[in-house]
Amino acid sequence: MKHAIVTAGAKGLGRKVTEALLYEGYSVTVSYRNDYQSVIRLREELGLDEHRLHALQVDVTDQEEIKNLFTETIRRFGRLDVLVNNAGPYIFERKKINDYEFDEWGEMVDGNLTAMFTMLKYALPQMRKQQFGRIIAYGYQGVGSAPGWLYRGAYGAAKAGLASLIKTVSLEEAEYGITANMVCPGMIVGEWKESTIAESRKQHDPKTPVGRPGTGEDIARTVLYFASEDADMVTGTILEVTGGVDVIHRRRHE
Repeated sequence: MKHAIVTAGAKGLGRKVTEALLYEGYSVTVSYRNDYQSVIRLREELGLDEHRLHALQVDVTDQEEIKNLFTETIRRFGRLDVLVNNAGPYIFERKKINDYEFDEWGEMVDGNLTAMFTMLKYALPQMRKQQFGRIIAYGYQGVGSAPGWLYRGAYGAAKAGLASLIKTVSLEEAEYGITANMVCPGMIVGEWKESTIAESRKQHDPKTPVGRPGTGEDIARTVLYFASEDADMVTGTILEVTGGVDVIHRRRHE
């Protein structure tokens, strides 16, 4: 049985990704930071035990906790086929760069960029040994060209660095059967993070050019494609799943 790690995989967008992988026959390890009840609810709703849905508490800004996530998962399941790094801190307060405190900047860079580097240090040796691996990170609209993002500068800078990291890994690890890609969600908010495409088609959204809200299932389907064996020609790709919404320029004229 193939195994996947989904960070922050018990609620929100991560939950839909976890569900999709489980339905595809994977066993999955999810990390959670504080909300273990979300893990319990997911297990109960899907009727699964810890052999199919394993969980470990992890703060992605803590390198030792990341190390434990990977060493424990590989020890328990003997393999690692897919890594979906769904976790990543985000500061909701709108701030210009000069208004960020040093610890806030550090949290954005550590949680969104350094964490991915740390995960790769433990994931890649196992994937190389298997001659197979799928690495999937999250970005934002236009991240591949490192655009300015008003009031989200620290997060934007970290994710732009992550995009470069993913592209580099896609080149360096191709000979080992490992791909690395990035999915960029649009405006997926509130209950829509755990909703289905069918549910969203019942709700008109005039702010989205395609006419419906984005959902967690939209992201999960993209992740499943990147994770599939037959997607081996797709690597170093940054794929936007936004429904046409202009996410990063909304505040420019306020």
